[in-house]
Amino acid sequence: MAESIPVGHGADHADHGDHGHHEMSFTEKYVFPLDHKMIAMQYMFTGMFMAIIGGFFAYVFRMQLAFPGIEVPGFGVVTPAAYNSLVTNHGTIMIFWVAMPVLIAAFGNYLIPLMIGADDMVFPKINRLSYQVFLVSAFVILGAFFVEGGAFGGAWTAYPPLSTKAEYNLSGLGSTMWITAVFLEFVAFLLGGINFITTAMNSRAPGMKMWDIPMVVWMIVIASILFMLSVGPLLAGGIMMIFDQNLGTAFFDPDRGGDPILWQHLFWFFGHPEVYVVLLPAVGIVADVITTFSRKKLFGYKTVLYTAIGTGVLSFTVWAHHQFIAGIDPRMANVFTVTTLLISVPIAEMLFVYIATLYGGSITLTTPMLWALAFIFEFLIGGVTGIFLGASGNDIFMHDTYFVLAHFHYTFYPIAIIGTFAGFTYWFPKMFGKMMNEGLGKLHFWLTILTFNGIFLPLFVLGAAGQHRRIYDFQNYPELAQPWMQDIRQFATICLCVMLGAQLIFFYNVIKSWMSGPASGKNPWRANTLEWTAASPPPHGNWPEGLPNVYRGPYEYSHPDREEDYWPQNEPA
Repeated sequence: MAESIPVGHGADHADHGDHGHHEMSFTEKYVFPLDHKMIAMQYMFTGMFMAIIGGFFAYVFRMQLAFPGIEVPGFGVVTPAAYNSLVTNHGTIMIFWVAMPVLIAAFGNYLIPLMIGADDMVFPKINRLSYQVFLVSAFVILGAFFVEGGAFGGAWTAYPPLSTKAEYNLSGLGSTMWITAVFLEFVAFLLGGINFITTAMNSRAPGMKMWDIPMVVWMIVIASILFMLSVGPLLAGGIMMIFDQNLGTAFFDPDRGGDPILWQHLFWFFGHPEVYVVLLPAVGIVADVITTFSRKKLFGYKTVLYTAIGTGVLSFTVWAHHQFIAGIDPRMANVFTVTTLLISVPIAEMLFVYIATLYGGSITLTTPMLWALAFIFEFLIGGVTGIFLGASGNDIFMHDTYFVLAHFHYTFYPIAIIGTFAGFTYWFPKMFGKMMNEGLGKLHFWLTILTFNGIFLPLFVLGAAGQHRRIYDFQNYPELAQPWMQDIRQFATICLCVMLGAQLIFFYNVIKSWMSGPASGKNPWRANTLEWTAASPPPHGNWPEGLPNVYRGPYEYSHPDREEDYWPQNEPA
């Protein structure tokens, strides 16, 4: 595996680079593009748009929890049915229509060809189809808000019988549209995964061995494989759920011989590997950022890679820790407790390898570096609090409380939001040829990080005090309506509003820098990987002058034989 691929790569790939690079119309370039970079931008900006919607949903239901019964500015009075729909679709959108399209599809499409020295994806038309199917799925999930009965309100995990019976979830067609949208989104990412894996394995630049591939590319490839291996049972379960909703079948109806717990197994067999499907690309992004801004070689490159593969394998053995109170055999609960605790070991090892990379480095606290460091810090909090929930005895008390909600956000927010900001601010000069404003970037960073912790650290306290999730108005429960608890809810909600407002700084910075920021040049960070050898932004075909050759690994910083503190992969010895 350590050898470069012995196909007629240089000639074949150069030929591929020669066709289709004619002058394109507006429609060819921006609406139905084949260029991997433009498809990446479509995924990126669609994901950002969906993030705005998901954030708005969070604002509305948090306002209802903090100030029950008020008319929420920009929305109105939140009814119980609306609350359920908003909570359900906030979770669904942020996971499937923000984290996945941005971290996997956008960064994967943009970076993989550039970082391995290819001119495009192997299957550009499948790549285009992937985004088109994804866009249809986004219209379907949002369209559910405009049908009779409104959007699905049975929680993002869609447990039956709540999800399968309209008289329970009050959604009707909206529930079918929800599962249809998820199904389509999965099809889109199966198509995209085919491209990522095939391109990374078969279109590497001459001289690029397996151990010369940048970590972010490895992580996206491993994530794509994990997704392909785990999604099948949930696709089957989704079809069964649609049949139960519309054709009168009883796969999950206990009154007619069905088993609602079956859905939980199908969902979480996919759901827990899914955490690592989005985690690994974020981990790869952080690897590239911290090596660049600490001017150090990645500590334990192969160790990180083997650990990521081991984590992927272990992720298929932990799903039932979501079901400790669902009536599973206590002896099996013990098994899943052990596997859950075991999977924390490789993740902790990866994070401490990153800390070892930082140790002794010449660290520059740029905006991307701040986001990368925040990822390590915040994700460690998520990992440590997960230990409590992995113990089956303790989970009996903690299950479905705000402790779980806070833990989940301390794992997923660093992945979906912090990891995205780290990657976007790092590769922005390459994507748009301009430098972002560092002052605005750091202001946005500190406001976002401080308010994020202000939202979710207090929720651990509420969860430990017994506050359950998915309650519309805590005033109906005297033991949960104590003044100190309501004060915490209001504080968390105010922090959320400030955090959402801080994103205006980010969007202003992006637009202003894009329009009038200083030119970045090819390699403003003095980084080693191949994308920094192309023009900024790269033209169609990436390297019109000819594809690069590779002579070394991606993280040769501060080499003792060099005066410069970086050594680009394409520079001969």
